[in-house]
Amino acid sequence: MKKTVMIKRRYEFKMLFSKGKISYGTNLVLYILKNKFSCNKLGIAVGKKSGRAVDRNHMKRLIRENYKLLEDNLKCGYYILISVNKKSDVRNIDFYDVKKDIEKLFKKSELWVEKI
Repeated sequence: MKKTVMIKRRYEFKMLFSKGKISYGTNLVLYILKNKFSCNKLGIAVGKKSGRAVDRNHMKRLIRENYKLLEDNLKCGYYILISVNKKSDVRNIDFYDVKKDIEKLFKKSELWVEKI
């Protein structure tokens, strides 16, 4: 992750959940909020109701890898929180479903910039 720092503090997650702009996808939910830094700060949230620890960690790895592949096409200076939809079944989601969903959410929230 070149231009991205991970969100680790509880108050940053709370701020995103309360003040962030929300975009819903089929399996994922995206929260974004402008920050004062020149880099993006990424947070990934997968709730306990999504499945066992193995499934939750697998989902986090899928989201992290897809973000890493797409981060060159994003605007800088945002808090980004990607959360798994409560109603989606984590075991049946594969890499390409996550990629399609993340791309759609970034384009919907106007973070996407086409690189030529």
